[in-house]
Amino acid sequence: MNDNDRKLGPTLLKADNISLAFGGVKALTDISFEVKEREVLAIIGPNGAGKSSMLNVINGVYHPNAGSVTYKGTVRQQMKPHEAAKQGIARTFQNIALFKGMSVLDNIMTGRTLKMSAGFLAQCLYVGRARNEEIEHRKKVEEIIDFLQIQSIRKTPVGRLPYGLQKRVELGRALAAEPTLLLLDEPMAGMNIEEKEDMSRFILDVNDEFGTTIVLIEHDMGVVMDLSDRIVVLDYGKKIGDGTPAEIRNNKEVIDAYLGVSD
Repeated sequence: MNDNDRKLGPTLLKADNISLAFGGVKALTDISFEVKEREVLAIIGPNGAGKSSMLNVINGVYHPNAGSVTYKGTVRQQMKPHEAAKQGIARTFQNIALFKGMSVLDNIMTGRTLKMSAGFLAQCLYVGRARNEEIEHRKKVEEIIDFLQIQSIRKTPVGRLPYGLQKRVELGRALAAEPTLLLLDEPMAGMNIEEKEDMSRFILDVNDEFGTTIVLIEHDMGVVMDLSDRIVVLDYGKKIGDGTPAEIRNNKEVIDAYLGVSD
């Protein structure tokens, strides 16, 4: 990645022999890999390779037909998305999933929901603990807004923003949950060069300043090679490569299947 001497931690997440099928269609077949603390791991491959399915297994949207996911040393059984979120796994999506009529600030505030403990009535009346809790959560959200450099649009309805800024707001909402593991599904999709440069910088800053472990899916190979400590390559639901950017760049099977036909 950006610093070869960067120290990674122990294994945070381990996928063991994951297989997933929908009817007779095999989305994933015997996939295994590890993600270390503070690592930026990219999952790449052609369309239909099973990349998003793998993220959906990690955060509990799909339950594999075979294999297991170990997170923070515990083998997870039938994890649901809200349980994964409580355990520190946050996610952005290939298609932006924001509340278009709400402001930037309010959208990011929704990322704090699982950290709120005041009862529903107290929240409605905005009294006591609910009021104090709201102030603390809003302070955290303002820090994220400053971090992402979107102060000038904090009160703007998200639906009025250009695509690149909406992607940044979605990143902000994920960061509001203070994740240990951040899953990014095509964070650069649809962006121009300048927007990609900005998003790349923010992803690196999230990893460096917050110590957040990141697993991302991305098709822009320049971005992947620049951001990643390690790359896992999928093709037709099978793993065909796992290594550093330099190793993947020189892997003949990966070149033939994805990067371009080798000599």
